[in-house]
Formats: sequence, structure tokens, C-alpha cells
Amino acid sequence: MPVNRILLVDDHAVLRAGLRLLLDAQSDLHVVGEAEDSRTAAMQVAALQPDLILLDLSLTNGSGLAAIPSLRAAAPHARILVLTMHDDEGYVRQALAAGAHGYVLKRAADAELIAAIRAVLRGEMYIHPALTRRLLEDLLPQTPPVSPWESLSEREREVLALVARGYTAAEIAAQLNLSPKTVETYRTRGMEKLGLRSRAALVQFALDHNLLTPA
Repeated sequence: MPVNRILLVDDHAVLRAGLRLLLDAQSDLHVVGEAEDSRTAAMQVAALQPDLILLDLSLTNGSGLAAIPSLRAAAPHARILVLTMHDDEGYVRQALAAGAHGYVLKRAADAELIAAIRAVLRGEMYIHPALTRRLLEDLLPQTPPVSPWESLSEREREVLALVARGYTAAEIAAQLNLSPKTVETYRTRGMEKLGLRSRAALVQFALDHNLLTPA
């Protein structure tokens, strides 16, 4: 059985160590290098020519998304699988458009990650199942929304409901496993869709639509 060479690109040393143990325990997978930033990753890819690059989107010196084209150029044959905490279909679209071959979440079970790696190495595209459902929903015909609230995405509704209940962006980020910046993006986008300009207006909207029932 051929052994596939893998490069780990993530800014968390503890996570890289755990991934190395997991992957090296598989007879067909072997970690040949690690990098914590895009510059080091580009040098490692050029020198090691791995079969697969396991790439985080948040690196020490910038965005993993921005690094994808240069990594593809350094090793055109290599497959790129994004491993990230960002469970947002927008990131999936950006990653695939940049040249990634798959997208899996860090909260995925070990078996799912291994399956995703092997699928991508076989030449397939792999996207975390929950994100696949959201992407497909965007392609399906939509029935006219009954109310402006229903025009929001599920994540926008979750964030705005918590904002209306008085939670801070940091608290919402911890509860939904998002970054505070991503929470602010959902809040701003949802408020714009509803035509609301303040938290007081959001609270009144929530009261009018019976959205402040216990979570």
C-alpha cells in the first residue's frame, strides 16, 4: 500500500502534535513536515512535495485562504484539505474558489478526518456534511418567506436571537463556537436584512415576533 505524504499547516503546536500521532498511526499516511505560517508552509511544500496539505485558515502571519494559490503553485500535484473551526459556507466557497480540494471542521471526529483525507487523496472533493447541506439549500428553489425573520440564514437568526437576549459578541462566539469577528459579521448582515439600526430596535422586533421565549 503506498504511503501518502502529508504536511501539517496550523499555528497551534499542540494540535499539530495530536494530528501527527493520529495520522502516523495509519499505515497509508505519514506526516513529513509541519508549518505554523504561510511563509514556512510555502518553503516546506516546495522542499518536501507532499501529497496532501492539511491547512488551517488562521495562521500566525495571516490567512490560510490567501496562501492556497501559492501552495498550489509550489506543488501542483498536492491536494489541499482545509481543517478549520469556521463552520460558515462562505468560507467553503472561498476555499474551493482558491483551489482547495476539501473542507472539514476541527470538531470532526478522528474517523471523519481520516475519511476526508483519504477521499481527497483519491481525487474526490470532501466537504463537511453539515456545510454540504447548507450549500445545497442555497441552490434549491426557495419558497417566499413568511416574514423578514425567515429570510435570514439559520446562523443569522441564532446570533440575532442571542443579541436580543443581551449576550455579548464574546459570549455568543463561545456558545456557537465562532470567532467574535464572525459573530459581528452575522449580526451586521442580519440587522441589515431586517432594516434595523440598533439593539433597541432588534429587541422590539424580537418582542413583536415572540422571539424572546427561553432558549
